Amino acid sequence: MCKECGCSNHEELHEHKKALEVNKRVLEKNDLQAEENRRHFEEHSILAINLMSSPGAGKTSLLEKTIELLPEVRIGVIEGDLETDRDAQRIRTKGAPAYQITTGSACHLDAFMVHEGIHHLPLEKLQLVFIENVGNLVCPASYDVGAHLNVVLLSVVEGDDKPEKYPVMFRSAQLMLITKVDLLPYVEFSVDRAIASARRVNPHMDFIRLSTKTGEGLENWLDYLRLKMKVYRKSLV
Repeated sequence: MCKECGCSNHEELHEHKKALEVNKRVLEKNDLQAEENRRHFEEHSILAINLMSSPGAGKTSLLEKTIELLPEVRIGVIEGDLETDRDAQRIRTKGAPAYQITTGSACHLDAFMVHEGIHHLPLEKLQLVFIENVGNLVCPASYDVGAHLNVVLLSVVEGDDKPEKYPVMFRSAQLMLITKVDLLPYVEFSVDRAIASARRVNPHMDFIRLSTKTGEGLENWLDYLRLKMKVYRKSLV
């Protein structure tokens, strides 16, 4: 019997192994493209950050505030959604260049999609590029898109047990943003439990709690970006 899926006959086992091999080759090709994406960013001294979360955690709202409050940094955005270009329009309204990738049925961005987005941004004019991934706590974590940092957002309306329920996503991130903390009085969510849950799957993760409505924590987020950009620029010398 196949220990991965429980299939009991030889034909099912063969098909299962073939599917695993195909998936392995897909991920290997993706990783090669991701390295090329990073080289593109590094040739222009651009720090690239991959933002991941479930739908509605506040990625686009955070980007709008970041663009407003960090005018000294030239920011570009690659947006990923199944349909519509609404998020890209919101970003452009704030004065930052944005390229929308509509994935159709795909629940994540991959390195090839991001490579297309790279060539639709004025890289020579940018210092920081955000890749706003498709809203999903599962698939995006499996695909390296060529970013230098992974940031995962967890809103207080989602529940404080998500890091251990979706460990791959949180294990791949360097920072967890606990968003919509202005709603804490109205929901059953413990910031301490959420952080403890995340630390059990990723002991090295950093944490920032914030609200784009009240402004709480936004300065900590901006300081984090300034620090990461400074360290990144030094690493290129």
